[in-house]
Amino acid sequence: MNFSRRQLAAAMALSPLGAMAQFRVEVTGVGMTQLPIAISVFRGQEVAPQKPSTIIQADLERSGQFRGVDVATGVFDETSRPDLSPWRQKGADSLVVGSVTRLADGRFDVRFRLWDVVRGQDLGSQSYAVTPGDLRWVSHRIADFVYEKLTGERGVFATRIAYITQVGSRYTLWVADSDGENAIGALTSAEPIISPAWSANGGQLAYVSFESRKPVVYVHELATGKRRLVANFKGSNSAPAWSPDGRSLAVTLTRDGGSQLYTIDANGGEPKRLTQSSSIDTEPVYSADGKNIYFVSDRGGAPQIYRMAAGGGNAERVTFTGGYNISPAISPDGRWLAYISRVSGAFKLQVMELATAQVNSLTDTTADESPSFAPNSRLIVYATRQSGREALMTSTLDGKIKTRLAGQGGDIREPDWGPFLKQ
Repeated sequence: MNFSRRQLAAAMALSPLGAMAQFRVEVTGVGMTQLPIAISVFRGQEVAPQKPSTIIQADLERSGQFRGVDVATGVFDETSRPDLSPWRQKGADSLVVGSVTRLADGRFDVRFRLWDVVRGQDLGSQSYAVTPGDLRWVSHRIADFVYEKLTGERGVFATRIAYITQVGSRYTLWVADSDGENAIGALTSAEPIISPAWSANGGQLAYVSFESRKPVVYVHELATGKRRLVANFKGSNSAPAWSPDGRSLAVTLTRDGGSQLYTIDANGGEPKRLTQSSSIDTEPVYSADGKNIYFVSDRGGAPQIYRMAAGGGNAERVTFTGGYNISPAISPDGRWLAYISRVSGAFKLQVMELATAQVNSLTDTTADESPSFAPNSRLIVYATRQSGREALMTSTLDGKIKTRLAGQGGDIREPDWGPFLKQ
């Protein structure tokens, strides 16, 4: 019985391959409450290989919290107070202005200022001196600044995602910006790579690899490029999930017969068995506080999502809507459970509010898989199939605004959204 690709496995050794996966961002849908914002063209950005104002606007619109307002003719920068009345007339609540200057050493000086158009207040400014390769990153940082100032919540644009592509029999694991750009190839293999999972500090990725012709769990240190074998027991080793403290992994092993859940030290060692059922138990994921593990089991006759204490013990069923529910993901704030449900033969992304057990279906696609929450719990990235090809999507929790990240390098699957990075 197959629950999802994630149960099968994944592998990696981070060495840039020189290839870049390019994405096209398409935002569709209209949210209920969006803040109208104007992003002026940054003075001098035409000399830069990346255009900060364009990236910032795409980030903010993708969040579902903002609606772009057409900018007036002219270029503005952060050095002087602009006349805010034209922006007020256009309905903008806030305005971002800035500049890009090429420095003598080849770097770019990027500066910006955020204005409250309604109150006429300066909400802050920052400046960065960065290499050409960091222009996208600094644009994401600016978008995070704007997002936090105007919503009171931390932005996720400077975070990263991991995902996998397949071209023919060639599998590649990528680490990319949250919009899918700036992708660096981590591993290419003729054998399947699946189930990438970020550690809580963003410094490591666990995955499963078939390079030895069986599913084996590895952990990869991003800073050093070193990887270590964590689980290579008899049978299948799959579906790694990090504990919030980064010290251990929950995994699915068949070493003692059927698929059961275990925990194992992140450096390897002897695993501790968590479940003792005669059913298939798989796809573990920790709650944000580390107290519970959610997982998939067919112990009731068909795959459903269950919850148990992180140390094992009795499990309680969580999903009751639908007869086939897999691929649980828990939001970092602990409020939401995302999962995939089979509905009339279609696989669709669902979100449950755990406190009320209310379930909403977010998509009209039919082959959704592998949901993962942004670290601020406001967006979900998932894989799906559109026009015969697999692609990454992000969705707001109400499903009203979706963004398609369309890759140019083959089918795209198995996304996992990384944590906030240290400032």
